[in-house]
Amino acid sequence: MSESAHKISVHCTVNGRALSIETYPMAPLLDVLREQAHLTGTKEGCGEGECGACAIEIDGLLVNSCLVPALQAEGAKIRTIEGVATENQLDAVQQAFLTHGGAQCGICTPGMILAAVNLLQRNAHPSDLEIREGLAGNLCRCTGYTKIFASIVEACRNMQQPTEPRT
Repeated sequence: MSESAHKISVHCTVNGRALSIETYPMAPLLDVLREQAHLTGTKEGCGEGECGACAIEIDGLLVNSCLVPALQAEGAKIRTIEGVATENQLDAVQQAFLTHGGAQCGICTPGMILAAVNLLQRNAHPSDLEIREGLAGNLCRCTGYTKIFASIVEACRNMQQPTEPRT
């Protein structure tokens, strides 16, 4: 019997909450998040790291969770699509996807949104080319990407507009 046949304890922070799970070391983190943490927003598209539907952030880096073994989550800070919005407010990218019809069937949407949020955290004023490069690891089989791209451009505009002071 191989060592990977025994479950291990993995301790990490997911969307700001401490999580401790018992899992097999080489179990895909995607499966652990969906089945044990009950965070089903992250989708499985291809299961091979080609489509980006399962994108999450681990310690600020965008990764395809279908390719990450659970043991690599030990001590990590993870953000899934469920961790993007605040309690009562959507993130600017999420709101723009709603406003501009950036979501179609919904399979790629969580990964697209996380890729865009991750890009905008690193670069608040991306060029069109930088937006395209930021989404390069994400595939959508429903659209020609026009509405997705427009959603991200709108989110950039909305994030750059100064807010009026409260009186």
